[in-house]
Amino acid sequence: MQVSIACTEQNLRSRSSEDCLCGPRPGPGGGNGGPAGGGHGNPPGGGGSGPKVRAALVPRPPAPAGALRESTGRGTGMKYRNLGKSGLRVSCLGLGTWVTFGSQISDETAEDVLTVAYEHGVNLFDTAEVYAAGKAERTLGNILKSKGWRRSSYIITTKIFWGGQAETERGLSRKHIIEGLRGSLERLQLGYVDIVFASRSDPNSPMEEIVRAMTYVINQGLALYWGTSRWGAAEIMGYQWLKDKVQSEDDKKQQAKVMDLLPTAQQLGCTVAQLAIAWCLRSEGVSSVLLGVSSAEQLMEHLGALEVLSQLTPQTMMEIDGLLGNKSHSKK
Repeated sequence: MQVSIACTEQNLRSRSSEDCLCGPRPGPGGGNGGPAGGGHGNPPGGGGSGPKVRAALVPRPPAPAGALRESTGRGTGMKYRNLGKSGLRVSCLGLGTWVTFGSQISDETAEDVLTVAYEHGVNLFDTAEVYAAGKAERTLGNILKSKGWRRSSYIITTKIFWGGQAETERGLSRKHIIEGLRGSLERLQLGYVDIVFASRSDPNSPMEEIVRAMTYVINQGLALYWGTSRWGAAEIMGYQWLKDKVQSEDDKKQQAKVMDLLPTAQQLGCTVAQLAIAWCLRSEGVSSVLLGVSSAEQLMEHLGALEVLSQLTPQTMMEIDGLLGNKSHSKK
């Protein structure tokens, strides 16, 4: 799933001014009174008749292009990055709920997985109104309510497009964006989600209508951010597309390439799954990789990809790209 985050014009102007200029903060004397006030204050020990001092605004050095601001959580080893160009700090490994909270997984297993994820520093939990016909959101909401974790300590994202059978219960009309999100909040038992995504483009809804509706849900406090997801949500109905894809000749060739990575994984002392996740995290522009697991044991294995990440040198990445033969020409 590839996503992008949208900001309002006002937020962009505010961020621009903060990112470009920084100056001394007001001193104990207030905005204009103290020696570090930056206005018309007096120098230290100079009394009231000393020369006037005006602080200069110093440009902040720009961050390298494409650089990911990364930090490591205390006690968990989890790494956190900014989500896109926003100030939202997300764990580089997130938990998806399509598989974990679907109809094939028990509620007890789902709770075990979510607990292990949270205790190991995962703060990003992704769901959608279409996952298991709403069961994924409902299960996630029940677990979060029972755990009593601080709402400010985790991030919930959901996606809007496929909500029901009626013509007005799908798409990106203003009606469905607002009503669909309210339905998700009811199932999640939350007052807001951190991010609401439009699952796909909707040729039946004008872009102006979509933007105005998303702006409305943010202004109403139903979501903090909105973005777009390029995943074809219709494809997850019935799973037949997945079966057809796995059995196709092209996919069999891809599976053979995966097996070519086994020697590299053995050399690094990890599984192919861990290598794949670490490779995704090493790719430029990736803020977080969403994990889909069916057990707590599988989640623990995937979390081990963080230890592999530091071993992926530029030389190793070149070797992997050579084996796969699918290196993208774009920067992100």
